[in-house]
Amino acid sequence: MASPYTPEVQGTGVKATIQRIGGYLAGMIMPNIGAFIAWGLITALFIPTGWAPNEQLNELVNPIIRMLLPILIGYTGGRMVHGQRGAVVGAVATMGVVVGAEAPMFLGAMIIGPLAAYIIKLVDGLVQDRTKAGFEMLVDNFTAGIVGAAMAVAGALAIGPVVESVTEVAGDGVEWLVTNNLLPLASVLIEPAKVLFLNNAINHGVLGPLGVAEAAETGKSILFMLESNPGPGLGLLLAYMFFGPRMLRASTPASAIIHFFGGIHEIYFPYVLMKPRMILAVIAGGAAGVFTFMITGAGLVATPSPGSIFAYLTMTPRGGYFGVILGVLIATGVSFLVGAVLLGFGKASGDTPADEDEAPAEAETETEATSESEARSEAGAETGAEGEDAHERNGARKDGAPVMKEA
Repeated sequence: MASPYTPEVQGTGVKATIQRIGGYLAGMIMPNIGAFIAWGLITALFIPTGWAPNEQLNELVNPIIRMLLPILIGYTGGRMVHGQRGAVVGAVATMGVVVGAEAPMFLGAMIIGPLAAYIIKLVDGLVQDRTKAGFEMLVDNFTAGIVGAAMAVAGALAIGPVVESVTEVAGDGVEWLVTNNLLPLASVLIEPAKVLFLNNAINHGVLGPLGVAEAAETGKSILFMLESNPGPGLGLLLAYMFFGPRMLRASTPASAIIHFFGGIHEIYFPYVLMKPRMILAVIAGGAAGVFTFMITGAGLVATPSPGSIFAYLTMTPRGGYFGVILGVLIATGVSFLVGAVLLGFGKASGDTPADEDEAPAEAETETEATSESEARSEAGAETGAEGEDAHERNGARKDGAPVMKEA
């Protein structure tokens, strides 16, 4: 389905398939980016470590991230497949995934929302021509209710546990890399897992406990910095700000501020889902940042929560600011450069002013050349026709002229 967020992809093959999948994922998330920003502002302001801690308003944070945002994603995904009926069924089905889950079920919502909408689409195709006049509303309401309830149960019993298993596998992989001193390679698992909104599970479920144990012995730990580094996300957003499609450039400054100063990393995840190849930018930035932390001996005394630059500086031990700041800057620069290359420095989007100016000029030149060619063809045709007429007249005189006899 083509939309402002999911442009039509031409061709077939692996690249086109990946672009289509990324387009559908972006189509589910990008229309809800305002809700993500709202949650980011509430979180940055009212959590206990925020700018204006408020116990009552802090109660908004968990319901929004765990229920509202996944349901919005499931609703939007269902609407992409089967309109309003698909949206309603997708939202109901998403409830089955989010209820009882410890981590935000964005991945589960992206799966079950469109799936439930596709099932109700098939059901509508089966019963539409068989429904008698006067019973259309009754049949429509009950089929949507039955499919929605069934998919909610299926989500709670099947899809939810599968997503939690994926989370555990990702966490085990990161833990193995950490225990084997392969810290820069940890970004290969951490960054893709973050984009699937498993960042809190990895940070607080795996890296946090390991970092606490290390900090108890040495006074600081680099493990607190593997997932929470704001540099890769900032570099990605800056690349979009300067070289991304025009429709996305307007939203990136606010997202960059919320991400870097507010520490809400979820803000930049949709920008990766929009173009899946951009995951390479944050992986490169994350690995560069971790390598810099290693060679400078940087570390934090506790988990920076949220992962903003202010929390980073607050958790930095005395005398360790150089390595921390350098690692964030290098991660930002590497992520920005790789992201700019992947975006073609603004040319790959096809909407740069240069492209817009050159296209009419090229079209005008081609039109003038075509007009001149047509004019020459018409002139040649007229000359040929006149020559044929003259030849026919001369032949007629020669054939029809009287023969003079000699006297």
